[in-house]
Formats: sequence, C-alpha cells, structure tokens
Amino acid sequence: MKIANRIGHITQGAGDGWEIYYRTREMIAAGERVLTLTIGEHDIRTDPSILNAMHDSAMAGNTGYAFGPGNRDLREEVAARVAARTGAETSWRNVVITPGGQAALFATHMALLDQGDRALHCDPYYATYPGTIRATGADAAVVATRSSEDFLPQERAIHDAVAADPRGAKTLLINTPNNPTGVIYPRATLEGIARAVTDADLWLISDEVYDSQVWQGEHLSPRALPGMAGRTIAVGSMSKSHAMTGSRLGWVVAPEPVAEAIATLATNTTYGVPAFIQDAALFALRQGPAFEEKIAAPFRRRREIAMRVLTGHNAIRVIPSSGAMYVMLDIRATGLTGTGFANRLLDEEKIAVMPGESFGAASAGHVRVALTIADDLFEEAIGRLASFADRQMDA
Repeated sequence: MKIANRIGHITQGAGDGWEIYYRTREMIAAGERVLTLTIGEHDIRTDPSILNAMHDSAMAGNTGYAFGPGNRDLREEVAARVAARTGAETSWRNVVITPGGQAALFATHMALLDQGDRALHCDPYYATYPGTIRATGADAAVVATRSSEDFLPQERAIHDAVAADPRGAKTLLINTPNNPTGVIYPRATLEGIARAVTDADLWLISDEVYDSQVWQGEHLSPRALPGMAGRTIAVGSMSKSHAMTGSRLGWVVAPEPVAEAIATLATNTTYGVPAFIQDAALFALRQGPAFEEKIAAPFRRRREIAMRVLTGHNAIRVIPSSGAMYVMLDIRATGLTGTGFANRLLDEEKIAVMPGESFGAASAGHVRVALTIADDLFEEAIGRLASFADRQMDA
C-alpha cells in the first residue's frame, strides 16, 4: 500500500518554507520573548458585531448543508463590492463563494488545468502557489522577476516563461497588492501582463485578497482592462479585509462558464460554506468601506513606522511597499542570505522574520517583515532589526 503519487507531486520533496515560523513557535512555547513578524495574521480578532451576526444566524437554525456556489444575497453583495472597487461590470452569476481564498485558488486551477498542463506564477510568490498548481496534476513554472525592478513581472519575462517549454502554458497567476513584497502592480505592468497573456492565449488568475490594503497609488484589477474580463479570474477573501481569517470565506469572480465549473467542483468537494458564516460575511460587507479602512489602518501606520525607522540605514534597501501587510527588505549588503539573516536575527535578537528564500529564488537575500504586532512593539523590532543589519556590515 502506498500514498498517491499526487502528494509527492505537490511537495516535490521540498519543505514548505515556514521553518523559521515553526522554530519561533517552539521558542515562545518554551517561555522566550520573541517579537514575531512572520505570519500575515491580524493582531486583532474578528469584530464582535460580525461574530454576533454569525451567532444569531446559527441560533436561527442556519446550520444545515450549504450547497453549491453560495447564497444569492451574498453573491450579489460581493458582486457589488467588486464592481464598485474595480469598475468592472460584475454579476452575481460571476461569483462563487468558497471556504477562503486558498480554496478559491485551488478550485480555479482545478477548473482550468488538466493533468500534465503547465501553469505559470510569479517569483517571488506566496508559499502555497506552486503546491496549489501541482495539486491539479499540472506542472508549476515561474515567471522570474528582479529586485532591481521592484519584483514587477515584465512582459518579456512572461513570453520567455511560456516559450521555455514546448507545452507552452495554460494559466498565469499574479498577486496584487503583493505578498510577500508589498508592491502594487501599476497600470503599465498590468497592461504588459494583459498583452502577454492575450498573445499566449492564457487564462489570467488574479489574487486580490489584499485589495483593501493600499497605502500608495491604487489597486487596479486586470478584469477592468479592455478585453480582459473574459479571460481573467479574480480571487478575493474576507480574511484580510475584515480580519476573518479563521472564518474561511472567500470568492472567485469569473466568466460564467468558469464559475459554473467551480460550483460543480464545490458540490463534489467542500459542499459549500456554512450558511451562518455566509450570513456573517454579508453583515460584514454591508458595513461598507469605512469598516475595511478601520481594519487596514494599523498596517498603514506600521508601514509608515518602518519607512521612518529604516531611513538612513545603508545595510537595508526597502522594496517600495505600496500595499498589503508586509515590507520586503533587501539585506544583501550585509553579506548574509535571507535565511542566514533571519536565523541569526532570531537567535541573537529574538526577532522573527521570514527569509526571502521562503518565497522563491528571486527574493533570495531579502527578508519579509509582517506589520502584525502592536505599534510600539513593531517600532522596537524594526529598530533592532536595522541596528542588527548595520552591525553585520561593520563586522
């Protein structure tokens, strides 16, 4: 008896990139004080009003099976939010409710990819992207980006990635605002991506779960670009915008045939999202943009703290952080790898950050800092990190 080959295909024998995080948890469990800037988790809990709505719905009896693509009233609310934020016409029929953004990414790739297909994603990337693609039986391949270009995917690099294999490719996954870099793709970048995927006849999958966390510039969904609505699938989530990470509610916005395929998949996998969670999400969305701005405000403040504290430290170059709850730091001037820097920082300063190598080869020699602890603790941590980096140059 043996485990299915698909599991080995998902992992390909590699770790999951979260070794620093696991080591940090062990240190905290042993009683050590560690300032933890690793995981993208809010330092506040879900608002009590949302939990009350969830409780009231459950107590009203909404605890049975939730079939298919989601309740129509929630799908309509998501469609209205997406249309208002992106300017792209969106119907409730384009929306499928999923158990979180990760499930949305998995379902989308399952609906679009066949065994042996080739699918692209940008490097650096959120840690689950390659495994999500490989879980479909397809092969994952990267579109390389450069730190010197702020990790923005270039049109030429997409063409090169497609041409690198005789199979070409079938999909491209992008993420803006971006995890891990904090970069927001500007219009020119997205227009280049649109040209490249159109030339290569690719589906474009746009992970937009950080669309409420925009510090500079604006978030532009590629669905809003001319001719792109028919080949773009956008993924969203309540996790980041409403601090509902544990509630597991996300969505896919797609052309109707793709949405219908994803709904079919849901019937045979998740069986939908519990109705009381859907009702809580509906309540939360109806609180409007001001509520989302309140949830995002701490990360805006901490991003400003980071920019102020890191000014003048020659050992660190800050990748322009325009959105999301992260700042990416180029620490190659210290002579350390991202992994070496993160491990020594944890050992010597009891500050935990994620090595850039956890997110792909392009971000080697960088570290990702999550803006996810209280302002005073964050300022302490970022100041000590900067001093630690300076000492490495002096050594």
